[in-house]
Amino acid sequence: MNKLHAMDARGWGLILILSLLWGSAFYLNEIGLRGFPPNTLVLARMGGAALILLAFVWATGRRLPTDRAAWTQLSILGFLNVVLPFILFTWGQTQIDSGLASVLNATTPLWGVIAAHFLTKDEKATPLRLGGVIIGVAGVIVMIGGDAFGGIGGSVIAQLACLAATLCYALATIYSRRIGTAGLDPMTLATGQVVSAAIMMIPIALVTDRPWALPAPNMDVIGASLALALLSTSLAYILFFRLVALAGATNAMLVTFLMPVVAIALGTVMLDETLTINQIAGIFLIAFGLIALDGRLVPRLAARTNVP
Repeated sequence: MNKLHAMDARGWGLILILSLLWGSAFYLNEIGLRGFPPNTLVLARMGGAALILLAFVWATGRRLPTDRAAWTQLSILGFLNVVLPFILFTWGQTQIDSGLASVLNATTPLWGVIAAHFLTKDEKATPLRLGGVIIGVAGVIVMIGGDAFGGIGGSVIAQLACLAATLCYALATIYSRRIGTAGLDPMTLATGQVVSAAIMMIPIALVTDRPWALPAPNMDVIGASLALALLSTSLAYILFFRLVALAGATNAMLVTFLMPVVAIALGTVMLDETLTINQIAGIFLIAFGLIALDGRLVPRLAARTNVP
């Protein structure tokens, strides 16, 4: 097995941290949308994250690339991994609830397995890996429960938009690994794509939302936007690109399975919500899916029982 397919404790640790950082993003988006239109919220998130990352690059003595080829790659990555999917998901959350959005987001590894099979040489799909993806997606659906699909027929365009965003994420993850092998480290990838995305979002937000004419946002909206920029974007992307380099593109997308788990855990602890049977069953299904995608336990069990 190629080493990119198996993860050690560092890889799983990064996935858990990312699930916390990104698992709260759906909730923060909902708060931000109370004061900002979708594209303005994306611009606020990207603009704040760009300033944070540039300050970090300057403070640590790093340098961003200066050649046109590198910035072309970073711009493509910023469009695929940030601009297009963030616009689609943020707009989608104005039409559907966060539960359904998180279910749709959890299809990212399925797209990732398929895309990696055709676009990479060392991350080919296997029956075990594909089965793990299917089990994981089923777990997310069971965990969220049937209530999340109460309006599934009424917001088809929004749902398709979210699915298109997950395909963008899958393609961007594979692309980030490809350009990462060209000498761009995780910090450069994170900063370059966010700066590029922020620049691209300026004319989009100006034309579609006319943000200068909007009323001043309240402190909850400002706080949510800052949290999205600092935690769910700046820190998260640095860790994500490190994970891609460490464990491969397909494994890096496993974090999408854990986002709904984090949302439920936060609700239980912070809001005194109660775990349901559906949620407990879904968590177990997700765990089985992750074990299958990790790809190490089944061969070990087969070896111990002398199964060929």
